[in-house]
Amino acid sequence: MQRDSIDLGTVRIPRLFRIYFIPTLLGMLSLCAVTATDGIFVGRGVGSDGLAAVNICIAPTMVIIGISLMLGVGASVVSSIHLANNNVKAARLNITQALIVATIIVTLFLIVTLSSPAATGRLLGSSESLLPLVENYMPWIFASCMFQAWCGIGLFVVRLDGAPGYAMWCNVLPGLLNVLLDYIFIFPLQMGVKGAAIASCISCAVGGIMVMCYLGILARNLKLIKIKLSRKSLRLTARNIGYQCKIGISALLGEATMGMLMLMGNLTFMRYMGNDGVGAFSIACYYCPFVFMIGNAIAQSAQPIISYNYGLGQKGRVAITERLAILSAIICGLTVTAAFVFAPAAMVRLFLDGDVAAATIAIGGFPMFSTAFVFFIFNLTAIGYFQSIEKVVPSIVFALLRGVIFLVPAFIFMPLLIGDCGIWLALFVSELLTSLCIAGYYLYNRRR
Repeated sequence: MQRDSIDLGTVRIPRLFRIYFIPTLLGMLSLCAVTATDGIFVGRGVGSDGLAAVNICIAPTMVIIGISLMLGVGASVVSSIHLANNNVKAARLNITQALIVATIIVTLFLIVTLSSPAATGRLLGSSESLLPLVENYMPWIFASCMFQAWCGIGLFVVRLDGAPGYAMWCNVLPGLLNVLLDYIFIFPLQMGVKGAAIASCISCAVGGIMVMCYLGILARNLKLIKIKLSRKSLRLTARNIGYQCKIGISALLGEATMGMLMLMGNLTFMRYMGNDGVGAFSIACYYCPFVFMIGNAIAQSAQPIISYNYGLGQKGRVAITERLAILSAIICGLTVTAAFVFAPAAMVRLFLDGDVAAATIAIGGFPMFSTAFVFFIFNLTAIGYFQSIEKVVPSIVFALLRGVIFLVPAFIFMPLLIGDCGIWLALFVSELLTSLCIAGYYLYNRRR
């Protein structure tokens, strides 16, 4: 668990990437199990309306998680470079500032959204028939955002401090706990979607507390430090946070893409197919975090290696790491796509009986939806590379392309062009166009 047991500057890149990637991937997939388990138990215990209600509440949480990832990426990149120059105090300072600011942001988010859950639910696209379920689910799942924000920032730091195994368990243990609590609250206690939300909140709290205990007690180098409240110190904090946000904003946009995907999908499916369409799309959205986390795992595993060697000026090791990350992205993307193409019925029936209308829609749509996944994971990996070497503008531009500029028009126009199938293919169009832009940018700079 000690940072100096993993020498980022000399260990062979394939071995170094493997040391980070395997526990990071397992940990992130376990974290996804928190959400997926909710969906399975809600689908079986409440039905497709329960799934639709949960899906409506998830989009804002994705934005909050995105803010924490933005701060986590920024703090991690900056701290990596400080550590490469033996400036441990500056690294600790940036990490502490990121966690404090995230805590303040989540507190404000909870005050604004929970002052009127019904109004918030309607704003997110809930129908009146789904609103009671939304109001039951929202307060608890929104409260879990505080702990998710701590994990979103802290796990970057734990890995950078040389403890990827501990970071993995910060995800695995909450995931296992969530399975147990979901079953107890939804079935024996008959608490419905509220029980699922409480289970998620408790399990996320366990992960968040584990992260904070590491940073406060167990860390070797990257421990939290006391922040002064003088005017000069506050100006320094604002400057550091601004630079972290500048580096990590594409991570926020990446997570916001998931939120935008869910929001646009909910609105579009509700318009064309009603509650059953939203229920079908919600099942796809339960699997999307797995795809997103695979891309994140690749990017976050490569990030400390790339940033550290970039700080040392070792461009050859940076290039090798990125090539390995891109290859991993393509292989993982093809693997996930194959599951959606060849086994959609089995994947959907984990959540709903196959003869339910929402399940039928989902089974037909999964193969089309999965055409986006290779490009989806590739884009996350490429954007993560630009973040790691402090190329802020390309990372922001490509994140905006896939998250807003291409995605929103795709959801608007694809159904008009080819009908209901166009809704499922909107993500593919957005991610493909972004990949082409990234490839064009790379070729342009290579010729120069």
